[in-house]
Amino acid sequence: MTDIRCTCRTPRNAGATIWLTGLPSAGKTTIARALADRLRAEGHRAEVLDGDEIRRFLSAGLGFSRADRDANVQRIGLVAEVLARNGVKAVVPVIAPYADSRGAVRERHAASGTDYVEVHVAAPVEVCRERDVKGLYARQAAGAISGLTGVDDPYEIPDAPDLRVDSHTQTVRESADAVYAALAERGLV
Repeated sequence: MTDIRCTCRTPRNAGATIWLTGLPSAGKTTIARALADRLRAEGHRAEVLDGDEIRRFLSAGLGFSRADRDANVQRIGLVAEVLARNGVKAVVPVIAPYADSRGAVRERHAASGTDYVEVHVAAPVEVCRERDVKGLYARQAAGAISGLTGVDDPYEIPDAPDLRVDSHTQTVRESADAVYAALAERGLV
């Protein structure tokens, strides 16, 4: 007797990349973790690909030039696409400041037939400066660092994200719920 198993794509085993882009301290990682916790609680395979962790391990040695930032985004995009193609919800909170880099990641997903949802986690730089989760804005103001995205290095706001979350006017739960609703609209949860 042959063992036939369904390899159907159901929302629970459908992979996708949920790419959260925005300024430093906009709330990307906090929202990503809340979303991933909800997805896991519902039985989805979910992994948060934190930009800081990726930079420390997978992209160690890269600096913050435009070429290095592009290389970092492409590396993260590859890992996310591979995970998503294999049934994982890859939740990716990264600054990814340049539109062309984000576009290349989206194109990679499209070429492999892998779902990709871009979320712009929007917060004014003044709010991010007040939050200053990692002390980057204070260090930049003191002259200890330069090239801070959104201050003295550009952040190209997404022209047409799949969703915009105004993290400065919503709770973390409200923002994560908005992302979840966008996934539900696409049949991914």
